[in-house]
Amino acid sequence: LNHFDGINKLYVRNLNNQMVALASLISLSPIIGQENLSHFNRMRSAQFSATLKPGYTVGEAVKFLQSKLPAVTSSNVSAAFDGAAAQFLESNSNIFGIMMLALIFIYLVLAAQFGSFIDPLIILLTVPLCIVGALITLKLFGGTMNLFSEVGLVTLIGLVSKHGILITQFTNELRAGGMPLSQAIIRAAAIRLRPILMTTSAMVFGTLPLAFATGPGSVGRQQIGWVIVGGLLFGTFFSLFVVPIAYSYLGKLKRQFV
Repeated sequence: LNHFDGINKLYVRNLNNQMVALASLISLSPIIGQENLSHFNRMRSAQFSATLKPGYTVGEAVKFLQSKLPAVTSSNVSAAFDGAAAQFLESNSNIFGIMMLALIFIYLVLAAQFGSFIDPLIILLTVPLCIVGALITLKLFGGTMNLFSEVGLVTLIGLVSKHGILITQFTNELRAGGMPLSQAIIRAAAIRLRPILMTTSAMVFGTLPLAFATGPGSVGRQQIGWVIVGGLLFGTFFSLFVVPIAYSYLGKLKRQFV
């Protein structure tokens, strides 16, 4: 039926098997309502969207809403985030697990490569320091923790580990040749200084275009770029000091545990 008047043309049978006009039994009254009823998570929902003003981040907006929503919702009304806010919350909840899995995977690979559980520990000691440097750089340039910056952090773990591998591997080779521990550490750090600096320079200059990207999608590329640039600079600096110092203490335990 295209119109309410069509009900006058419909008939139904009563208990006496007689045809009765349907209009005499029911009445229809038009009311104003929504054309479509939206749902979210199988519940009736109303959606509110907003655009952030310059100078504010998604994290700040989510934190503000989480503090205000309990005061305006009741027991039978709940609120949920969607879009960029939902991605922000999901990525933040998963970042710790992703970082731990990345560290465990790299640790096991290095343990198999070096045939030791001490060497990978020495190599990975610089990872927390480079992550701190990456977060400081991200903060200085107005970045936030999001999916793009988390991808940069995971990538950074593998890039910084390379510096420790260069020093540790060469130190092991010198010790295997009969050189004392302290002399082997100093010589390995001095010889591997140039390759480490060249590798870092190539990675930093190769990532700078991401950090200074413009145009559509540039925000995500900038997040990855600054995380890698800042993390590499901090990680390289600390690798030249932390790895030799850690090897001077932990290297003495290698024969005991390996």
